[in-house]
Amino acid sequence: MTEARPTLPPVTPAPAGVAEAAHSRFVQRVRRRYAAELPLLPPGLPDRAAIEALVATLQAGGRPLASALRVARQLVLERLAVLDIEQGAAMHEITEAMSSLAEVALCLALAAARAEQDAINGVPRNAEGEVIEFWVLGMGKLGARELNVSSDIDLIYVYEDEGQTDGLLPQSPSAGPPQARATAPAGGSALQAPGGSISAHEYFARVCKRLYALIGDITEDGQVFRVDLALRPNGNSGPPAVSLQMLEEYLLVQGREWERFAWLKSRVVAPLESVSGSRVLALKSLVTPFVYRKYLDYGVFEGLRQLHRKIRDEAQRRAAGRPERANDVKLSRGGIREIEFTVQLLQVVRGGQFPEIRTRSTVKALGRLAARGLMKPATAAKLAEAYDFLRRVEHRIQFLDDQQTHCLPGVDEDLAWIARSLGLACRADACELLDKLLEVRETVATEFDALLHDGQAPAPNGGCKGCGGPALPIDAEDFLAQLQPELAEAVRRWAQQPRVQNLREESRLRLAKLVGRAAKAVREEQATLDAALRFVDWVEPLLRRESYLALLVERPAVQQRLLRLLGLARWPMRYLMLHPGVIDELADTRLLHERFDGPAFIADLEERHAAWARSGEADEEALLDTLRRAHHAEVFRILVRDVEGGTTVEQVADDLSALADAVLQCAIHWSWSRLKQAHRPRPQFAVIAYGKLGGKELGYGGDLDVVFLFDDADENAAEVYGAFVRKLITWLTLRTAAGELFDIDTALRPNGNSGMLVTSIASFENYQIGRGGNTAWTWEHQAITRARFCAGDASLAGRFEAVRRQVLTAPRDHAALRQEVQAMREKVRAARPVKAGQFDLKHSPGGMMDAEFALQYLILAHGREHAALLDNAGAIALLQRAEAAGLLPAGIGLAAADAYRELRRVQHRARLDEQPTAVPDTELVAERDAVLALWRAVFS
Repeated sequence: MTEARPTLPPVTPAPAGVAEAAHSRFVQRVRRRYAAELPLLPPGLPDRAAIEALVATLQAGGRPLASALRVARQLVLERLAVLDIEQGAAMHEITEAMSSLAEVALCLALAAARAEQDAINGVPRNAEGEVIEFWVLGMGKLGARELNVSSDIDLIYVYEDEGQTDGLLPQSPSAGPPQARATAPAGGSALQAPGGSISAHEYFARVCKRLYALIGDITEDGQVFRVDLALRPNGNSGPPAVSLQMLEEYLLVQGREWERFAWLKSRVVAPLESVSGSRVLALKSLVTPFVYRKYLDYGVFEGLRQLHRKIRDEAQRRAAGRPERANDVKLSRGGIREIEFTVQLLQVVRGGQFPEIRTRSTVKALGRLAARGLMKPATAAKLAEAYDFLRRVEHRIQFLDDQQTHCLPGVDEDLAWIARSLGLACRADACELLDKLLEVRETVATEFDALLHDGQAPAPNGGCKGCGGPALPIDAEDFLAQLQPELAEAVRRWAQQPRVQNLREESRLRLAKLVGRAAKAVREEQATLDAALRFVDWVEPLLRRESYLALLVERPAVQQRLLRLLGLARWPMRYLMLHPGVIDELADTRLLHERFDGPAFIADLEERHAAWARSGEADEEALLDTLRRAHHAEVFRILVRDVEGGTTVEQVADDLSALADAVLQCAIHWSWSRLKQAHRPRPQFAVIAYGKLGGKELGYGGDLDVVFLFDDADENAAEVYGAFVRKLITWLTLRTAAGELFDIDTALRPNGNSGMLVTSIASFENYQIGRGGNTAWTWEHQAITRARFCAGDASLAGRFEAVRRQVLTAPRDHAALRQEVQAMREKVRAARPVKAGQFDLKHSPGGMMDAEFALQYLILAHGREHAALLDNAGAIALLQRAEAAGLLPAGIGLAAADAYRELRRVQHRARLDEQPTAVPDTELVAERDAVLALWRAVFS
């Protein structure tokens, strides 16, 4: 829509950058009236200390508090106008100074109001005799410390508990205490209340009234701030102050979606001593779960749409017949409010699980959203730049007359002045300011619409879009008739069940929309029928978990990608049934282009841990769930890249193994910090990976073969680390609401299941090299060929590797070793019989286990002479090295390595599609023969 522009006569613009604050009529008034007081404010940006000192000086000069606060405001705003317009102060400096002004005023006014009321009715106390705290909550821009220069302040008053005041003897106003009489408003209303004990509710209602008089009443010195209490529970019909219990009941029972956006920015701003006090944590514990739900909360989209629709309708109504109001930099399309909504929507949706994106500041939130991958960095940068520009324009508008308006002025000189103050020109035939505004607002509106409508024009709610006719619910026969017969039959199976019939009409329409999209994708050959059927199977258990359905409704592109994924393999559906929340990862455009980054993953988790701690929510339950969600999401990213052909089998195994290492590292750090017996900041402790994890060949859902070691001289070390390992295993294996992490197998520790869970590294060394009567078996030395340090204190990595190499290079009788390895292979084979006519990719002769046992023999027999075999480089690389070292005939090692790679690939694909890992013995003949040739070369 083309924005209306004021009609301008010819104006000769002044050179850019020469605008003066003196153009502001407000600044002119302040300088005329308060010329004597202006020097009282020290040079520079006013901070809290300077503002407090200014008010004190004004009071010392004979002004009562109400007058001193009002004059201080005039002086501070004049200073900010000069700093902003003439000296180019940063936008955040101006808004923080305004926020400090409001905080100082509220703290001083509240102290005075309580002192007056205490003198009349005594101090309010709860049943235990404690003084009841009272909190002034700043909402909106005050809560975010982003207050604009002529803003009102949105406040909510909360008191801690019910109770009674101490009470004083009844008294007449004339007998009131001098302090109360000195500060009473005209008419002495503060003293007309009867003395004696009153309820805490009545006491705080009177404090609120007096507080408003000190801050909001208009006097000959103006007012400090307009006070808006409309955000309080029950709005203007509710009491001015509510108890903590009343607030809790309201948020639980009546709190609406749009109120979550308002409470997101809430902050205790007065009294100052309560801001960092412990008692206010009870308030925080109510607000945080109301704003941030524990799940991905896509259901909030529709609530924001409705709120935004009301705001736009109101803005259009106000602009009707008044074209100048179409240039509202806050409420019009692409204005400040849409940037704030964009940020708050993403925060509310995901902030319950990702506390690191929680912040009241709009600009800070943009940076955090980009860092988390929830917004493209370029988009965040554009919105931050737009926000800065629009807020600067807003300030210029308000500096003109100190009016709470966001509309560009219709007076040509004022518009030209605003343009010059921003380094732009504005004349009758061309106005750079208006052009820049149109450009910025179009950028904002585009991003906002893309978020709220997934880049599409808003569509009517419900039903099967594109199926024709009105929206129909999931159980309507007319709807089912529009689907493919197989799909209709699958949906009909559960559509008539009570759990579907009992859903709200809106939910049944939402289900129809999703199924209708799947059917449409099949018709347009964007998805297979198998994918659509799997999608229906996946949706069925989630019928009452509407947040996931809402996600797909809001993100058609995510559903399309999900359908593609489900069409490529069966196992993704199984994984998504266990962890449906990970579908949110499909919205991340980086999914297919970035491999797993262990250090970055750990850094993200540590940042999340710090955010939980800042919010007071870093309990074990939250941290256990955090580890699980992060692991599930990363596994899903690897899975998507794998299924869509973006990575090789080796890369998948490398990434899954590196992910397990990273999760173990975080679990060690977090669980140790919560161990009662911890005797040092960090444990001298290591996790040694064996098996698939040790060889960096971990698959989806694989268990972890690990051994735990410590190297600590403390006299109680064995007991401490024993307790720690038990705690760590619980952290890794416990099933929580967020699911599971790993199955842990510790059978490879010294003495197996009969041995200690954790061993000192010295004892481990003695056991492995045969020092003493308790020594390792050959099969344990086979296992150590692909053991490695994977997590813990990095200083132990070298110590373990030295032990490992000492074991691998020990002199051995080759004939005896060959016999023991072959015997162990036969024992394993006997435990896993294979059906006749079948070739098991792992266990049959010529399978992967034959290659692994042959390689283990070569390492143990020849590692002493060939150091290249000692590296934990994976079976494929080590087979190639064995041939290069002359330990295998020419071509045998290379062919076996290629065969091993192909067998792993086929096994991996079979597991992804939930197919057997045994094939007819007429398949993979060349690969089987290559491994058998390796076996004969080593053992014959």
